[in-house]
Amino acid sequence: MSVQQDISPPEAVLEAYELVRGSLARAASGLINPTWFVQSRDGAALVLQRVSSLFTAEVNMDIAAVTEHLARKGMLTPRLVPTRTGELWLEHDRTLWRVLTRIEGVCRDALESPAQARAAGRVVAQFHRAVSDLSYTFRHRRPGVHDTPRHLRTLRDALVEHRGHRHFDAIAPLAERVLETAATLPPLPKTAERIVHGDPKISNLIFARDSDRALCLVDLDTVSRMAIALELGDALRSWCNPAHEDAASARFDRPLFDAAISGYAEAAEGFLTREEWSAIPSGTLTITVELASRFCADALRESYFGWNRARYESSSAHNQARTLGMLTLAAGIRAVLPALEDATAKAFDA
Repeated sequence: MSVQQDISPPEAVLEAYELVRGSLARAASGLINPTWFVQSRDGAALVLQRVSSLFTAEVNMDIAAVTEHLARKGMLTPRLVPTRTGELWLEHDRTLWRVLTRIEGVCRDALESPAQARAAGRVVAQFHRAVSDLSYTFRHRRPGVHDTPRHLRTLRDALVEHRGHRHFDAIAPLAERVLETAATLPPLPKTAERIVHGDPKISNLIFARDSDRALCLVDLDTVSRMAIALELGDALRSWCNPAHEDAASARFDRPLFDAAISGYAEAAEGFLTREEWSAIPSGTLTITVELASRFCADALRESYFGWNRARYESSSAHNQARTLGMLTLAAGIRAVLPALEDATAKAFDA
């Protein structure tokens, strides 16, 4: 999959939403969906996105349903802004565009304190509770997004199919470490699927500018149903790593985990079952190893769509670094897994 060409929004798109070209400012985030901050002609602060081909147009119907439900519950959330003719999205020149209201605040690439982790846990729990009674059939589906055995099979297949890769001798030992680590993963219990965000990494939360308060979740293309341990596992592997996921200094921070779990428990009291709670630490380890397997397979397949050209000579090199980062993080999680299980149990009983 190649990177989409970084074109400036065409005039037809700006006109359809009555946007001011001179106000366009490219956002640093928005890797999958290139994003611009922009103002409307009447001065409203908005967000313009070129939607990735990974998503169908109907994903916007899902976003509308979820955000309308959140707003009825009194939760802060971005809302889709219709075109001049009342459409929720615009298809122009075989490209999908949309506009959302802008939530004033800041995105973070990493948490800086337990206070921020507690706030992140609290706002995600509020999101989960708010959408728990949403009766809706999602149009856009991501089958097998956290099917760990399938991702491991993909890695094994890549090792066979890409033996001639120029970096195979460097990648094969990483793959062996991933597969050995995966073989020792504790089994996750079968629990009910709940409506979740689907990609609750730290950069998908908005924080207030003047405090550690978390305001809301953004990038709602991935809202779907899955086990809560997978959702929170994905969150915690991101929130509790103060370094970038491809950094050699990747590590798992216990105080951040304890604070995040405590914040979630405060806002989710009585919401989850004990079985769901007890699976969260294992879910965190599972998702971390799953990501290592995905990155390692992509190091051979070179299909990653957003590698950093300023730091790496190829997508393979970037994905090797990401694999090593996730393996380092997984080792850190495994080393303290009993303590994480104790902290999670105490949060449930508090």
